[in-house]
Amino acid sequence: MTDTAADPGRGETHWLATRKAMARLLPLMCAIYFMSFIDRTNVALAKGALAADLGIDAAAYGFGAGIFFIGYALLEVPSNLAAHRFGPRKWIARIAVTWGALSTAMMFVQGPWSFYVLRVLLGVAEAGLFPALMYMVTLWFAPKDRAVAVGWIYTAPSVALILGNPLGAALMQLGAVSGMGSLHGWQWMFLLEGVPTIVVGVILYFTLPNRPSEVKWLSPKEAQALEAHAVIDTHGHADVHSAHWIAALKRPTTVLIALIYFLNQVAFVGLYFFTPSIVAQMHVKSPLLVGVLSSSVGIGFLIGVLTLPRIHRRISNECGFLGALTAGVVVSACAFIATKNQAVQITLLGITGFFAGGILPSYWAVAMKRLQGVQAAAGLAFINTIGLLGGFVGPYLFGLAETVTGRSDAGFNVVVVASVLGLLLVPMLARAIHAAERPVAAAGAAG
Repeated sequence: MTDTAADPGRGETHWLATRKAMARLLPLMCAIYFMSFIDRTNVALAKGALAADLGIDAAAYGFGAGIFFIGYALLEVPSNLAAHRFGPRKWIARIAVTWGALSTAMMFVQGPWSFYVLRVLLGVAEAGLFPALMYMVTLWFAPKDRAVAVGWIYTAPSVALILGNPLGAALMQLGAVSGMGSLHGWQWMFLLEGVPTIVVGVILYFTLPNRPSEVKWLSPKEAQALEAHAVIDTHGHADVHSAHWIAALKRPTTVLIALIYFLNQVAFVGLYFFTPSIVAQMHVKSPLLVGVLSSSVGIGFLIGVLTLPRIHRRISNECGFLGALTAGVVVSACAFIATKNQAVQITLLGITGFFAGGILPSYWAVAMKRLQGVQAAAGLAFINTIGLLGGFVGPYLFGLAETVTGRSDAGFNVVVVASVLGLLLVPMLARAIHAAERPVAAAGAAG
């Protein structure tokens, strides 16, 4: 599962161990993240049915879709500190089982308020999943391999966007099947996509290891090589025993990465929650065809996370790379607004997904390079918390834009504004990174 090649900077043992770890761990991590994304975003396909059956209008839907991220965000840091204390295996399995049960419970929504409550509870249950996965990456992989590892993990949500929309649309047809009409189609979708998550969570409890030293498929020498390369940060010292995790939240680099990630999530989460509605307004009548065309965002996302991390690892100017990708989001969104050709618009949905989604592994690689141990657990959760707030703001602003204009594609104006603001923060991040690393470089030179 990796294109990692042996190089003079590390021994053959570490290279082979990294290949083994990616092949063994990443499928498990992708499986649970895939299910989380399916359960998180299937509500986008139910938007029209919820309006027709329960009277949940566009503004209420946008609020409910986004409020998921409030409960999620409030518990991110405590949840990831629990993952650090109890081990990622137990905590990730617990998260999966509880959120799978609540995702299934979405079939019992009766109106706007029950919709809001279950979305909040779903966010609370899932809190800490993604930063726990990122924390595992810091325990297993060297800094130079992390962008590629995170890129593989991000294939899960991108594939979920590709397959989830057609799958969910197909499941929503079950309500019309003879003998299955006692439930609406959207209820079948929540039921049949929620239960498998519980099953995956149980499997993870028995199969997902915490650290290299715990597994039998690595030799002691290989496990030692992985842990030695993973726990040494860019300044050449181990930090895994630090109790000062709050310091990670105060670093300018952490705060700026979090703000840039927030603006990315305003744009990207709003986009993928409203893509089915955007496609439906192109006079596409078939729900299945809406699902298929909506997968263009996921296809662009998938191509981005498979290619851009490999470019990232060859580029020394990390912030320049982030700036170029953010500029790509601005250009593609402006092009979407400027054209009325629907085929071109579908293509531009994919291109926007390529830049807005493909940049995500690079955010995490830049952050993880400067965080280790318990500081990584706290700092990565903090960054994800701020990003999740963007996941609330984005769908809400998209919903307001649709309510005001009557068109779902008006949300592309939100994409442009958020991406321009994010682009303006990138030079500030570059200066903060330079300021943080300058004293260390000077001390090294003096030594």
